[in-house]
Amino acid sequence: MQRLRGVRFWALAAVVLMAAGCAAPPRSPVSASLVAPQAGASAPMLAAAASSAAPLAGASAAAAIAPTPAASAAVAAAEPQYTDIWQRIRAGFGIPDMDGPHMQPYVQQAVQWYTTRPDYVARMTERSRKYLYYIVQEVQRRNMPTELALLPFIESAFNPDALSSAKASGMWQFIPSTGKHYNLRQTMFQDGRRDVMASTRAALDYLTKLHAMFGNWQLALAAYNWGEGGVQRAIAYNQAHGLPVDYSHLRMPQETRNYYPKLQAVKDIIEHPDQYGITLPSVPDHPYFKPVTITQDIDVSKAARLAGISVADFRSLNPAFKKPVILAATHPQILLPYDNATEFEQALAAHQGPLARWTAYRVERTSSPAALAEHLHLAVATLREVNDIPSRTLIKAGSTVLVPRPPQDDANVSKHVAENAVLTLAPVVPPLRRLRLYAGRFDTPTTVARRYGISVAEVARWNHVRENARFRPHSMVIVYTHELHPHRELRLAEARRDHARELRLAEQRRQRAVRVAQHRRGAGNTVRVATRSPHRLIRVAER
Repeated sequence: MQRLRGVRFWALAAVVLMAAGCAAPPRSPVSASLVAPQAGASAPMLAAAASSAAPLAGASAAAAIAPTPAASAAVAAAEPQYTDIWQRIRAGFGIPDMDGPHMQPYVQQAVQWYTTRPDYVARMTERSRKYLYYIVQEVQRRNMPTELALLPFIESAFNPDALSSAKASGMWQFIPSTGKHYNLRQTMFQDGRRDVMASTRAALDYLTKLHAMFGNWQLALAAYNWGEGGVQRAIAYNQAHGLPVDYSHLRMPQETRNYYPKLQAVKDIIEHPDQYGITLPSVPDHPYFKPVTITQDIDVSKAARLAGISVADFRSLNPAFKKPVILAATHPQILLPYDNATEFEQALAAHQGPLARWTAYRVERTSSPAALAEHLHLAVATLREVNDIPSRTLIKAGSTVLVPRPPQDDANVSKHVAENAVLTLAPVVPPLRRLRLYAGRFDTPTTVARRYGISVAEVARWNHVRENARFRPHSMVIVYTHELHPHRELRLAEARRDHARELRLAEQRRQRAVRVAQHRRGAGNTVRVATRSPHRLIRVAER
């Protein structure tokens, strides 16, 4: 009887598990891609992934039930198979096209721009092959339309080092303030706006917020380019005037007006490349890179060498690291080509000796690069090159610079330094020159200060007079200035003003002399008066 009860229990458990397997929903393409990143994965691999993902009632039941070959084949058949990433992108398009008369000319203009520049499109699409799989995977994981994975084509041409005139940086073109809002670390050593994974996460977070705010992807993309405040004001204006509030009817800057048409143009070209005479590079539908967490400070050149790739290829995947050393204090992840990641981990485990040649040094007092280099016993050219210090600058106290690591120092740079270090530079100010001047007849602290581009209060303080005082003619005036000679135009303007004032006073003296002479000799007599000025002799004719 006891054995019979045991048999009934296991039979009941098997029936329950079979019913649960039949009721399980089919797997989505997104989950399939996450389980099987390799497009050519075999059926046993897919079956193993499916069995590991399914909920189990207990360890003994899992051991008792194994997927059959038929079930594995069914799972593999249910998952869509893509020949390359472009086919996968096309299958996920979901934003309506702009076909109305208001926007179609903008789309056609953008299509013409791209199709007449096949070399540019080829460079742009070839550059994207390193990043597209990851971006498409993240987009689909959030159930977003795959057009959004093409947005870096419009923003930066898939250049992670792109920097705009508005200081927007990275593939997704984040300005510093927006980057900080979305937790993109911006320090002396690292710029998260250029981090491939972090910036993608931040961009999709931002787009999700904008879609929830405006209700459709076209307006969300307009806000991504223009800012949500601009789109909100444009919608409020149209609502107040009884106008439609869709993308084509809003009043917006010309750059934003062309923004989604450019994205649709890229979408059209990728959907029908043969129709536009464009050849897309082959981009497999599997990961290009793999993240590896760094636990020790390591030079960029050393990391590239251990991974078996060039420094240029390493930087193309890790553009966020701004210095020649990667600090482990913030637990950064480096991206390496999928096959090279394993090679790097093995080489790192077997490596003997220091991994980093550079460390951080805090400057105690303001000094020139030459003086600091002499104090640290290194070449000034090395200090300038590693820290990007221009000529004619001083390094201010409290700054952090990279210097060669002492042989006995193998400790990681602290987290506080890694997150808060700054390099503050100041221009070299020439020493003040003491000038001794002779005052003119009408010189005051104001005229002298204007002539030499200094403050009136300083001139008065240097000469122990009030600001509204007048200097005695030919007296000594002391001035401290950075320039040995005042600006020529200022000197000429001041001289012209002094000359005109002398002439007016000379004319006044002449008129007084004429009146006095007439009073003494009586009216009708001839009077001659000569008045000498510092500049010329003025002769007055008979009246």
